[in-house]
Amino acid sequence: MRNALAHVPKGQRQMVAALIRTAFAETDAERARDQWRDVADRLRERYPRLAALMDEAEADVLAHMAFPAAHRPQLHSTNPLERLNREIKRRSEVIGIFPNDRAVVRLAGAILMEQSDEWAVQRRYMALESLAAVSDDRKRLTAIAVA
Repeated sequence: MRNALAHVPKGQRQMVAALIRTAFAETDAERARDQWRDVADRLRERYPRLAALMDEAEADVLAHMAFPAAHRPQLHSTNPLERLNREIKRRSEVIGIFPNDRAVVRLAGAILMEQSDEWAVQRRYMALESLAAVSDDRKRLTAIAVA
């Protein structure tokens, strides 16, 4: 959204953002793609660079629509990823200089494992039960979810 709004004057950003968000309100992938293209076409004459960006980014932006509806709110936002990156940065700045590459990997791995456990226990992100439906290893995820 930030990239898209960079191609629009400040006074028009709210209106354009509202138009773009209409594609995310759709319930299925085909309707979302149709709405995305419709919005791009409506903006094409006034903001050709924005429309070109939307044409180019359609597959990436709407990729979350291929997943079950319960997962979409978590997948279309980068907030959890940004939060995780901030946590890795915060903890690595405390150390300052790492003795070797393995130390960096060990710290990042520990943070990732901690975050995964937190998401699983608090069910803040995605429940293991719902992931089992789209997983290649359904038996394993179902067993973990039950335990």
